[in-house]
Amino acid sequence: MFAEAESIPRSKYGNIMHSDPNLPTGPGSEDDLYIRYSSASTSGPAFYESHRTSLDGSPMTMSPWNQTTSFMKPPGLSSDDDNVPANSLIGSLTREEGHIYSLAATKDLLYTGSDSKNIRVWKNLKEFTGFKSNSGLVKAIVISGQKIFTGHQDGKIRVWKISPKDPKIYKRTGTLPSLKEVLKSSFKPSNYVEVKHKRSLWIKHVDAVSCLSLNEEQGLLYSSSWDRTFKVWRISDSKCLESIHAHDDAVNSVVSTLSGMVFTGSADGTVKLWKREQQRKGAKHMLAQTLLKQDCAVTALAINTKGSVLYSGSSDGVVNFWEVEKQLGHGGVLNGHKQAILCLAATEYLVFSGSADKTICVWRKDGNIHTSLCVLTGHMGPVKCLAVEKDHESRSEQRWIVYSGSLDNSVKVWNVAEYAQVTAGHQNHHHQQQANFDFGTDYNSCESEESPSCSQNRQH
Repeated sequence: MFAEAESIPRSKYGNIMHSDPNLPTGPGSEDDLYIRYSSASTSGPAFYESHRTSLDGSPMTMSPWNQTTSFMKPPGLSSDDDNVPANSLIGSLTREEGHIYSLAATKDLLYTGSDSKNIRVWKNLKEFTGFKSNSGLVKAIVISGQKIFTGHQDGKIRVWKISPKDPKIYKRTGTLPSLKEVLKSSFKPSNYVEVKHKRSLWIKHVDAVSCLSLNEEQGLLYSSSWDRTFKVWRISDSKCLESIHAHDDAVNSVVSTLSGMVFTGSADGTVKLWKREQQRKGAKHMLAQTLLKQDCAVTALAINTKGSVLYSGSSDGVVNFWEVEKQLGHGGVLNGHKQAILCLAATEYLVFSGSADKTICVWRKDGNIHTSLCVLTGHMGPVKCLAVEKDHESRSEQRWIVYSGSLDNSVKVWNVAEYAQVTAGHQNHHHQQQANFDFGTDYNSCESEESPSCSQNRQH
């Protein structure tokens, strides 16, 4: 997938923003976020205020974008994307099936996963087809050619394949681990381990699968889980090669790189680097470095398409980043959110962060400086997942189509220009961003760039 530099489906570096909480259930409760902040305590700061509407009284609240139709486009806009305002909302996809927890985009298809157990497939911003799992909320989706891997709340990974006769038909071809592997392993006592006070086969996740990441060059699939492990699967035969007890709390995110590095982020507040090393009995993943130790949970990870910068989002609303080409030196932090980061996505030069505060911050990387490009607003619930693709119809400038899934049951579609002008004199400022909403039209949903934020001095 990432062999195509023009497309940023989250399949190559994984579904980088699936992380979730263990909090009390109730209407509008933090449990809806499905981010594991910590399994040690269910008490803590409220990251999602159910009564708070970020755009009360604003033009956006009264905008036709907040109506629940399957797809909407601003009147008067032609199909020529050069006529679409930069950094604007161009449509909404809704199907009353519950919260959107996972997204994956590839070429002209968008896959959405929700708590209805359905995976919907959209083409040209219209519903194309769909398929359903028997059990398990869909928490992660990654794509490898004609195969689709989905991670679920029930701890299973399901494998689907597109029918060669009909592209609208998806058939489940297996589950990880396969029944054959489970039966084969169950007869050997040494294959059982104790995880979270449960005795289980080491090849099985005993809690929710929080994230999936593909390394197609090596033919590997990585899965992280709330059971504090990440596992390594060989795609060709669905065999589990390794299970690593990686953290002291839930593993919320895993991303892999072309160079063989694997990064994990956890509710225990750490980000760790693992390297695959050849040993006498085969390749094993070994802990190489702990990049971050902090009190608040790490909720999301992303690596840019060039593989040069790693980003980490936390429950305190801060994004940390490290520069791979500088021996993973800490580059600084990005401050733009008032509540927890729930998801991250990155192109080569742009970074997108979705938050429980219902907004999406967009940052542009220039050298080692990150400038706040804009803040996308319009969701009425926490932004849970992101996917990004190159806008192939834009001819005058580099633009990206950004898909954002939310707990407001919608997927919004945005058009973001990579080189939208940043106000002169503010490019190198590193102060805290102020909320300054500026809605020129109903479809323009980008925060004013009057006060770009990039505080890169906070160390952990």
